[in-house]
Amino acid sequence: MSISADIGVTGLAVMGRNLARNFARHGYRVAVHNRTPARTTALVDEFGHEGTLVAAETTKDMVASLARPRRLVIMVKAGEPTDAVIAEFAPLMEEGDLIIDGGNAHFADTRRRERELRKQGIHFVGVGISGGEEGALHGPSIMPGGSAESYTALGPMLESVAAKASDGTPCTTHVGADGAGHFVKMVHNGIEYADMQLIAEAYHLLREVAGYSPAQIADIFRTWNEGRLDSYLMEVSAEVLAHTDPATGAPFVDVVTDQAEQKGTGRWTVQTAMDLGVPVSGIAEAVFARSLSGHAGLRAAAADLSGPSPKPLTSGAEQFAAQVEQALYASKVVSYAQGWNMIQAGSAEYGWDIGLGDVAAIWRAGCIIRAVFLDRIRDAYTADPTLPTLLVDDGFAASIGQAQDDWRDVVATATRRGVPTPGFAAALSYYDALRAGRLPAALTQAQRDFFGAHTYRRVDREGVFHTLWGGDRTEVTAG
Repeated sequence: MSISADIGVTGLAVMGRNLARNFARHGYRVAVHNRTPARTTALVDEFGHEGTLVAAETTKDMVASLARPRRLVIMVKAGEPTDAVIAEFAPLMEEGDLIIDGGNAHFADTRRRERELRKQGIHFVGVGISGGEEGALHGPSIMPGGSAESYTALGPMLESVAAKASDGTPCTTHVGADGAGHFVKMVHNGIEYADMQLIAEAYHLLREVAGYSPAQIADIFRTWNEGRLDSYLMEVSAEVLAHTDPATGAPFVDVVTDQAEQKGTGRWTVQTAMDLGVPVSGIAEAVFARSLSGHAGLRAAAADLSGPSPKPLTSGAEQFAAQVEQALYASKVVSYAQGWNMIQAGSAEYGWDIGLGDVAAIWRAGCIIRAVFLDRIRDAYTADPTLPTLLVDDGFAASIGQAQDDWRDVVATATRRGVPTPGFAAALSYYDALRAGRLPAALTQAQRDFFGAHTYRRVDREGVFHTLWGGDRTEVTAG
């Protein structure tokens, strides 16, 4: 092929084709390739007028068409398909070239691939991309990992096609080495799970306790979306709740089966958080809530269990709705705080030096959790990069302090009326655990020493101790 393309995209499902079009729309010459050549030809025929899109029939054609250093974006399913594509292209590439994985890969796989390709002198860049198919086309939030050198070669292109925040800043930055980009994208998705669960719980409370219809809740959400809860997910939720099913005339939300599916990134977040020893209870409860919703047989078997009836309020619906807004905001702060703690821990564990304020900055537009809320998070970490948790930032601490009474009332009301609110309740328990002067973990550790000689520390002197529970119960210094 005679053309010298600026970048190549292989894997032309919706995300791949839209990302290729995005690059072409921004003036880049884009070589496109797919395992099925007909899909490649169709893309060029349909959208070739948007910019320079050149079809490559074979992997050799694809690599030959790329200018040095070659930049090849892989947009295929995570796991074995990604490894297969890398194995096909890597032998054809040269030292200094870049292979870029834009899929939802597990960060551990990205670290392995980066390590292996580095031996060949090839830069492997794991890139988290958020925003769905529309974001891929019009501007996503982009989270690239990899070497600093690779970002020098790729960064300006990503900055060009990324979403732009309200201040014009591109929603991308070099996140960190090897798997940092995919790690941050994983945590993003975990926060997304929590955010969606909390909004769903707010909807459920407004309907079951306050007695509002889906259309009325849509209006409430739109009002909230004009204030501190302004976000893409709140906007989407209002649109869904306002929609009427054309086939039945019923609220659309009532004809959707109440079983939420998941692709696994939320579960990865929770599993990785456990490995890092970071409590992400809000994200975990969101993952478990989706899992429980899918156990139709289990739910059917338990349907006749006794419990209170969530009869709607006879008065005070507006006041309760205002309390739910407070609870939603406070719970959301907790979930985001947990996510940032996890990013902080991952950065320390893997030596990534991730800028916590930078993460908030690149999520302000393009991504699924984009929200006005993120400006405050960016400001908090800009003011204090070592902030131990968002909850102790002066602004967030004051907001939650004002919200906590209503938050507690909402969780108590939900409990009394039998409306499940695992997200709200978990967030409140986490908040209370952090601020507690003393936790019952003292008893837990004493139990461990009793049955397993696991030792304990004391509050009044240094050292590690064990009590001879099976003997005369004297205390001895351990190890």
